[in-house]
Amino acid sequence: MLVVVTILLRKASSPIARQVMSRSEVKVQGKLLPISLTSRHQLRTLAFTMGGREYLAVEQNAKKPSSWGQLAREGHQVVQFKEVETNRFVAVAVDGVVTIYGGRERGTTARLIR
Repeated sequence: MLVVVTILLRKASSPIARQVMSRSEVKVQGKLLPISLTSRHQLRTLAFTMGGREYLAVEQNAKKPSSWGQLAREGHQVVQFKEVETNRFVAVAVDGVVTIYGGRERGTTARLIR
């Protein structure tokens, strides 16, 4: 199951990330879903379900001192993907390049066709 979800997430993350950063609604598996803003920092977020699991795509906070925050400050489009059930970040998309966190996929990157 993890492999199937990983493949689905890898294929969908880049297009979802691009849409999160540029639109008010995102089409995921044929459903049009609204982009929300976090209350505190006004970061763009999208809740969606894929492979039977719930995820949250979150725009990277450019004010964070992390390397992802640094990339966002430099103007890169950075979107983190969190699995809702475990409350863990499972992937990140930076300018169309997706990195899946954890397990055998650690450090694996995939450039998806735009």
